[in-house]
Amino acid sequence: MDWASSAAAAKKENFDSESGTITFEAMDRRKLGRRGEWVALALLLLKGYRPRHRNWRGAGGELDLVVERRGEIVFVEVKARSSDLLGGAGGAVDAHKKRILARTSSAYLSRHGLWDRPCRFDIVTVEKMDGFPFWKIRHYPNAFSPDLGRQM
Repeated sequence: MDWASSAAAAKKENFDSESGTITFEAMDRRKLGRRGEWVALALLLLKGYRPRHRNWRGAGGELDLVVERRGEIVFVEVKARSSDLLGGAGGAVDAHKKRILARTSSAYLSRHGLWDRPCRFDIVTVEKMDGFPFWKIRHYPNAFSPDLGRQM
């Protein structure tokens, strides 16, 4: 089957005849991402973190979760995936993404006057499972340390 035929078949499978709309995979990825953020937040709450912001935007980027525990500001990048393909959820935080997170977190610290507070960068990976347990969640505290122009 060539590319055009497979694309047409995929569109047919995702066509909703009642509403006349096509459901694209990107919509499913956004939904999975939102659910992953809620699952990650629930895990962090159980671990004693206090939420500060969710999906904070600034400086050309977005911080999925900003939480706090024992006076430390924690910037959390959440990666949700439906499979282990391409390295799973953890493989999605590359050097480019880390630079964006560093720039955005610097803007966050400036906007909220928090440069005097210790901070760190965590990653929470959320992988959707077919059966019970429905989510495989991993928390990687202090996953990376970008240069913010100060000691963290």
